Amino acid sequence: MLIYNVTTIIEPDIQQDYLDYMKNEHMPEVMATAKFIDCNLFQLTEPVNEGLTYCAQYVANTQEDLEDYRQNHSPALQAKFQIKFPAKVVAFRSILKKI
Repeated sequence: MLIYNVTTIIEPDIQQDYLDYMKNEHMPEVMATAKFIDCNLFQLTEPVNEGLTYCAQYVANTQEDLEDYRQNHSPALQAKFQIKFPAKVVAFRSILKKI
């Protein structure tokens, strides 16, 4: 099992738009790729950073599913996200592996 973790730091003035977009559009679109079996959205409460920090986590069964998502689905979804929130979000991605 692998977790594809997307950490975003957003400006406070877009918080509600961001949350609505993530819950109602972006995360359902990611799940519609059928490469993940579950997802969650968390708000980082500590340490306190400039802006608001969120972590979207998507659970994949296999490395193959994750790589297929990253190669064939992620670029278009990331581009759509950037159009929606230009210059208001900083994002980085990491992968967690269950031991």
